[in-house]
Amino acid sequence: MNAIPAAVITPAVMIDVDVLDRNIERMAASMRGRGLGLRPHVKTHKTLEIARKQLAAGAVGITVATIGEAEVFAADGVKDIFIAYPLWVEAPHAQRLRALAAQCRLAVGVDSVESATAMGSQLGADAGSIEVLIEVDSGHHRSGVLPDEVVDVAKAASAAGLAVSGVFTFPGHSYKPGMPTGAAGNENDSLALAAAALTSVGFDVKTISGGSTPTALISGESAATELRPGVYVFGDAQQLELERCGWEDIALTVAATVVSRHEARGGNVRRVVVDAGSKILGSDRPDWASGYGRLPEYPEATVTALSEHHATVVWPESSELPPLGTRLRVIPNHVCLTMNLVDQVTVVSGGDAVEQWAVAARGRNN
Repeated sequence: MNAIPAAVITPAVMIDVDVLDRNIERMAASMRGRGLGLRPHVKTHKTLEIARKQLAAGAVGITVATIGEAEVFAADGVKDIFIAYPLWVEAPHAQRLRALAAQCRLAVGVDSVESATAMGSQLGADAGSIEVLIEVDSGHHRSGVLPDEVVDVAKAASAAGLAVSGVFTFPGHSYKPGMPTGAAGNENDSLALAAAALTSVGFDVKTISGGSTPTALISGESAATELRPGVYVFGDAQQLELERCGWEDIALTVAATVVSRHEARGGNVRRVVVDAGSKILGSDRPDWASGYGRLPEYPEATVTALSEHHATVVWPESSELPPLGTRLRVIPNHVCLTMNLVDQVTVVSGGDAVEQWAVAARGRNN
């Protein structure tokens, strides 16, 4: 998709459905070939139509980050949902979890004795209807316990009446240049140790869940039974710079219009400003990223600054500075943020706008 359909009013999120379908099938085929379950993280897209495509391609279920996201997808008929988050459950959460468990197979994350005990207490007699996975820190150092600490959490969960079904991790340290392969190794080792620790004290470990987009397609033997990548459906500028996807794999771009242009005069850098700022691109920029996004038609252009409704693009000397009114595509750094900033997206095929999809789980952050 190189053209912005005339019907699109900028700024707008566009999804090339042909690239999207190809990305979905490639990941599904890879998981089938390795004998792994695919449980995609739908917080990336928050869109019912895309989840349906992933399930039709063979996903064993979906991953979400919040109870609210789970409610949206369960209402659409998804029957197997994992909330991959160390929940702290109070009475209102417990009521919602009970309702979800009546609609689908539901699993949730825990990473402490205290949270497991509190969850079981709030759920009461219904605690056994919800599976729990113990979160393992495999090197990202965010949430999760070390592999040799999972037994204490699992015993507390079991004592609280919860059904312990396995372990999970997120190798988030894969989101740095040169790190994906090492992070995949850390993930595999940590999951294997944690699963063995639980098995050694009598727990039936049914699920060993890992995965991130940077690590999911790294081949080799895996201790996991399933992987949970999310960004792979779209790709983004981070994945490009990590060399985990190619330009041809980018399914989501933001259509933008040049509203200001400046030649290199009076100390100014050669630049244009487009009408897509942080309120549609998101403002995420890791310290290793080249800018706040990329332009697929102009790979050497650099998005150097974002305001709420402006993106400043320093233009390469090798290309003519585009005139005012020129429409350009911008690849966001972190596509998950972009999808949570818009109510709907324009679906494009063969250069034509073919339909609109609602971002159904937008804003469902609790």
